Amino acid sequence: MRFRFCGDLDCPDWVLAEISTLAKISSVKLKLICAQVLRDLLGEAMEYEKILKLTSDARLESGDVKATIAVLGFILSSAAKHNVDGESLSSELQQLGLPKEHAGGLCRSYEEKQSSLQDRLRACSLRLSRLGSVGWRVDYTLSSSELQEVNEPLVHLSFHLRDGERGGTAAVPMALSADKFRVLLAELKQAQAMMNTLL
Repeated sequence: MRFRFCGDLDCPDWVLAEISTLAKISSVKLKLICAQVLRDLLGEAMEYEKILKLTSDARLESGDVKATIAVLGFILSSAAKHNVDGESLSSELQQLGLPKEHAGGLCRSYEEKQSSLQDRLRACSLRLSRLGSVGWRVDYTLSSSELQEVNEPLVHLSFHLRDGERGGTAAVPMALSADKFRVLLAELKQAQAMMNTLL
């Protein structure tokens, strides 16, 4: 059977297996767990201790709690990616065996954050890192201990990248001869021209 929230494909086996775990949690607590998972998907900090407290009465093991977070993350992000409305998602989750109250609570949480979740997924899609800034300097070597006259420029570039998922920054330094810098600049201009044709 094909499901819209799975991109009109069959539901993955691991998701089917975890539906029964979701059913063990009360519908109210599942909605609160969904709120935490949605916070994580939107780039905010998820309170894992809160989730452990919410799942304590269901007597879930640590692996089951992590699987619950993973399956909710998959369901919510996949539904947003494929632009599934809350009513259709609820119906499909009930077909997979999730009780009606559970599916309803999950879908209400999803509908509240659907547009912001889709915006977040668009911003992070196909992007591993983002260029924060570029630093540069040019050193001009007149002579060295081995050669009397060098007269060659050396371009030092430092790219500061922001990690799209974790939010950290990293510097990527490089030194290029004048010829290699000209080639790099020409290829970057060519890539920019190609990207501009796609917009």
